[in-house]
Amino acid sequence: MTYIGRRGLLAAGAGLLASATGAGPAGAAGRTRPEERRPVPTGAPASELRGMWIASVQNVDWPSETGLSAAAQRAELLALLDTAVERRLNAVVLQVRPTADAMWPSALEPWSQWLTGTQGVDPGWDPLGTAVAEAHARGLELHAWFNPYRVANHTDPTRLTAAHPARRNPGWTVPYGGKLYYNPGLPEVRAFVQRAMLDAVARYPVDAVHWDDYFYPYPVDGVDFDDDEAFEEYGGSFASRADWRRHNTDTLVKEMSEQLRRVRPGTRFGISPFAVWRNEESDPLGSPTRAGIGTYDDLYADTRKWVKGRWIDYIAPQVYWQIGHPTADYASLVPWWARTVEGTGVDLYVGEALYRCDAASPTAAWRDPGELSRHVRFAREHAQVRGHCYFSAKQVVADPNGAMARVVADHYPTRVPPR
Repeated sequence: MTYIGRRGLLAAGAGLLASATGAGPAGAAGRTRPEERRPVPTGAPASELRGMWIASVQNVDWPSETGLSAAAQRAELLALLDTAVERRLNAVVLQVRPTADAMWPSALEPWSQWLTGTQGVDPGWDPLGTAVAEAHARGLELHAWFNPYRVANHTDPTRLTAAHPARRNPGWTVPYGGKLYYNPGLPEVRAFVQRAMLDAVARYPVDAVHWDDYFYPYPVDGVDFDDDEAFEEYGGSFASRADWRRHNTDTLVKEMSEQLRRVRPGTRFGISPFAVWRNEESDPLGSPTRAGIGTYDDLYADTRKWVKGRWIDYIAPQVYWQIGHPTADYASLVPWWARTVEGTGVDLYVGEALYRCDAASPTAAWRDPGELSRHVRFAREHAQVRGHCYFSAKQVVADPNGAMARVVADHYPTRVPPR
């Protein structure tokens, strides 16, 4: 996911995101908050998605640390599910393939290091299988969150298990920015990562396959992503390397969409991208933002195209800025996404930055426990918005400044089914 916050927690690309995610004023000078100039809707929808992300990479949310017993890991997971119910949520998005590894007994990849502390070591239970069963028993949807291309949060292949596909196929990987990635430009890589994810889908009745914003990695100043050989072999028919890279990402999304419907019909496909596709100053179809990066040009992810092509069932853009942010205003991005999905049949869920809500935040808006409540009120004025998802689970539990409790009190009077 996008970590600054989300990406900042993982120290990836913080500087590049600063202009889009940096602490800005609570609102632009002289602006009127949207809730002050629009009628406030009353009541809650009969159905909407109310989700929370549970990140496992680097033990962000769960397990709280590596090496816990199977019983302790299970207890922590069930406690998070119980918290979701208590907060009147109806879905959890559980990260089950954080770094080319698995939170289930995969036939293709090793057990995740974030369970035991050592990649490839059986934790003594089946986290994904348990999560699906226990979520469903509580009336929660379970969205299985996979990362397609990230192999490791380091660049040393010898630290991977001996049988790891990345070690058996060293030509598949590219070191970049202190991490190791599979090369999206190789057809054999795209085929493999799809098989690895579909292994879980075939085994378990997950309600959705969920991807975040990691396609090509976030750019690192002065460093090239070395895909020269792949481009030389496969990119000759494209006008530019950027077009070829976007084609590679498009191919992954479209093929996964098709295969998911074959392997488990009825399971949905959702993607949660960085919320800025392109700025309108560079493309008249873009959003009224001035973000430092965008998915189309920097991650080679044409998120708008996937919606318009109906390749996905839902999109959950990470709109991690406050109302009135000077370069990426929540009150500008949500309407842009509402217009983008309109008429497509693709559901729009808004990703919310609960992790920013803290009394110690340097930004006044995020110190205010009413900020997220205003987000939900504003978003509900747009019929295309079908719900919200909160990052992340540990903040849903701890709720540092009471923002989550305020959302529940103001907008979630009862539990409702997902939409």
